[in-house]
Amino acid sequence: MSFELYREAANLGNACGILNLGICFQYGIGTDIDKKKAFELYQKAADLGNAIGILNLGNCYQNGIGTDINKKKAFKLYKKAAKLGNASGINSLNKIIQQGSLTFVYENGRRIVRNFNDTIYWYKNSFE
Repeated sequence: MSFELYREAANLGNACGILNLGICFQYGIGTDIDKKKAFELYQKAADLGNAIGILNLGNCYQNGIGTDINKKKAFKLYKKAAKLGNASGINSLNKIIQQGSLTFVYENGRRIVRNFNDTIYWYKNSFE
């Protein structure tokens, strides 16, 4: 039942409906699992500015759900979700930073310029 309602809302261009339909496809709620379709729907929700859609799209890139793994895109999306005030986006961003800036640096073949203002900002916001 909820799958059909989400599909109707998505067809009307509702970002929350699109997001929830993506969740249904990712986890097989009311439909078969289709991770590529979930990825596409998260992309649409993100394009509409939905913070959770942006976060879920980041998770797709981080974990290769319906797309190739791209840690750099995941990081940018988590940062965007965090800037929109999404607590999970802030936590995901902090995990990447804490778990290994070094891993991230080596994986992307670049050095990250230290920015203590950004560091302080993200630490403060992760505890609010």
